[in-house]
Amino acid sequence: MSVREDNWIRKMAVEQKMIEPYVEGLVRSNEEGGKIVSYGQSSYGYDIRLSDEFKVFTNVYNSIVDPKHFTEDSFVDIQADECIIPPNSFALARSVEYFRIPRNILTICLGKSTYARCGIIVNVTPFEPEWEGHVTIEISNTTPLPAKVYAHEGIAQVIFFEAKEICRTSYAERNGKYQKQTGITIPRV
Repeated sequence: MSVREDNWIRKMAVEQKMIEPYVEGLVRSNEEGGKIVSYGQSSYGYDIRLSDEFKVFTNVYNSIVDPKHFTEDSFVDIQADECIIPPNSFALARSVEYFRIPRNILTICLGKSTYARCGIIVNVTPFEPEWEGHVTIEISNTTPLPAKVYAHEGIAQVIFFEAKEICRTSYAERNGKYQKQTGITIPRV
């Protein structure tokens, strides 16, 4: 596999609607000229944005976290331009962007350094060949203090890898359980 360059990303995003909406180049300030956590196309990847939808973890109704029996009441739903994540807790969010990954591409998504340097860790699983949907993003606050994240700003960078051969079976052909997800998707088994 090899990392793909920015011209390829632009071409795939525009012609094949791999990323919608697509922003060419990095955006580093808002309309008023204020600084923001950047988003848009970078050198070898694409910096995705948080939507304004969040699910903040609560332990009010649970005594154990079990991926096989995870329920919606494990979260408090919030729709806002900012989200406060409690100390040593986490939230789920989704990307503004909708992705359609080509059959010969795999992506890895890593949190932005601005958040990582504040103890806010972003976890996103790889986007497999022929997966499509909004990205569900897990944001962990590893600090002993509340942490703030911002909607409509960058949260993580997607890096695209091209295979020399296409995969034998794609995510779509396996009927992947997170295929064409919209909104924030909680764990499924």
